[in-house]
Amino acid sequence: MTNSTHEQANSAVPERAGRKEWTALAVLMLPLLLVSMDVSVLYFAIPAISADLEPSGTQQLWIFDIYAFVLAGLLMTMGSLGDRIGRRKLLMFGAAAFGAASLTAAYADSAEMLIAARAVLGIGGATLMPSTMALVRTMFRDAGQRAKAIGIWSGVMVAGIALGSVMSGLLVEYFWWGSVFLVNLPAMVMLLVLAPVLIPEFKDPEPGRFDLLSVPLSMAAVLPVVYGLKEIAAQGFEAAYVASLVVGLVFAALFVHRQRTTESPLISPALFRGRGFAPAVLLNLISVLAMMGSAYFTTQYLQSVLGKSALEAALWALLPSVLIGFAAPVATALVQRGVNRAYVVSSGFVTSACGFGVLTLTGTDSLWTVLTAAGLIACGAVIIGSQLTDLALGSAPAEKAGSASSLLETGQEFGGALGMALLGSIGNAVYRSEMPDSAPAEAHETLGGALAVAQEMPDKAATALLDTARDAFTNGMHVAALTGAVLLAASAALAAVTLRRTAQEAPSATQTPDELEVSSPSGV
Repeated sequence: MTNSTHEQANSAVPERAGRKEWTALAVLMLPLLLVSMDVSVLYFAIPAISADLEPSGTQQLWIFDIYAFVLAGLLMTMGSLGDRIGRRKLLMFGAAAFGAASLTAAYADSAEMLIAARAVLGIGGATLMPSTMALVRTMFRDAGQRAKAIGIWSGVMVAGIALGSVMSGLLVEYFWWGSVFLVNLPAMVMLLVLAPVLIPEFKDPEPGRFDLLSVPLSMAAVLPVVYGLKEIAAQGFEAAYVASLVVGLVFAALFVHRQRTTESPLISPALFRGRGFAPAVLLNLISVLAMMGSAYFTTQYLQSVLGKSALEAALWALLPSVLIGFAAPVATALVQRGVNRAYVVSSGFVTSACGFGVLTLTGTDSLWTVLTAAGLIACGAVIIGSQLTDLALGSAPAEKAGSASSLLETGQEFGGALGMALLGSIGNAVYRSEMPDSAPAEAHETLGGALAVAQEMPDKAATALLDTARDAFTNGMHVAALTGAVLLAASAALAAVTLRRTAQEAPSATQTPDELEVSSPSGV
């Protein structure tokens, strides 16, 4: 072999990441952990916030929801923007915004100020999440290393959601409510200091112009759908919420049309021509649907059926998360040993389906049964998520990694909202059908309503009402769990069929550094 031929052969081999890249990954996991924690960090802080700021009922809802709404609405925009201006640059902008908004939220002296700060936190989160995933894709060009890194990414994100509520409970127990936001600052400062040193810049060398019209279209497609699904889960099928879904779907059709016809789309339709990308987005959405749908029941079960305090329930809910740390590495090892990814993903769906099956066995005093079910569902979700994320990002061109990751994450937002709406509606329908007509109106609607009414009743009548309500809730959970198990079993078969012919290593995994504009950590 001549020297020139030898050099060409070497250039085709993906560069393996070293200590610097793995250190950079550890730095990237800090903002990811905090962004995912912020979804649930107000669970225990809201009573103290209410006592201090005295928000109205509507303001309290916006304090909770504005973060998730802004995050969901801007994910696609920020993913595409990062591909164009540089992912490290966008990451640092997001870290600065997230840190400043955290400081503002911690010392907010009015409900309006806190809502505005939470909205800016959502903007920062929308820049951080796709940036971290896209940087993992471009820092780890070796397929095996990338799979391990994405497995870590998936585990950290799931763990963050579980940790958020527990951390807020502990901080509020010993400090004032603003401390739940101040914990973000050290990580963001560390990211701003270390990112220029450890993380090289990546961006699309030929991004085209930024299509401004696609930005409001994407938000008009995402926000009404997420809002409608969340409200249906909480309030039931009302005309206003169904109309919100319809409006969102209309704008979604307009957004898709715009992406297919404009010369420089926000989300390139070429992404869906990558082998396995479209099935990965759909299957990942279904997995998140199942996980969030089950959480809708298990969190209520721990508090309202078993009578645990909010902090006790959160601490018990952490226990299944221990298994998450083993799920992604085992799945990655199986794929790297030659097991077809389709069968690994299918096994994840089967694992989660088994978790739903266990959930159908619960009574009104089944703590360990519920925890076992939650552990199986979470393990399956992490197996699915880590493998489908690796598949989707590996099949997408490296210069479009930000757009690809934002689509995955937007699908996750839809999946979470749809899971609570679909499974929650099924469970609530069973609950209402099993509550006797003689029950008070509030108790007839929700288990929470039954608990509130029981406090005003004589002991014997209250006990009878609560026993009936808890049985009705548990039976509703059984039917919802059975629905989830059937859906996941069907998804296991779908994954086996649609992913079976997908290459074990995506073609873009062998992309060489010359195909992507990469600058040194100093930006040169």
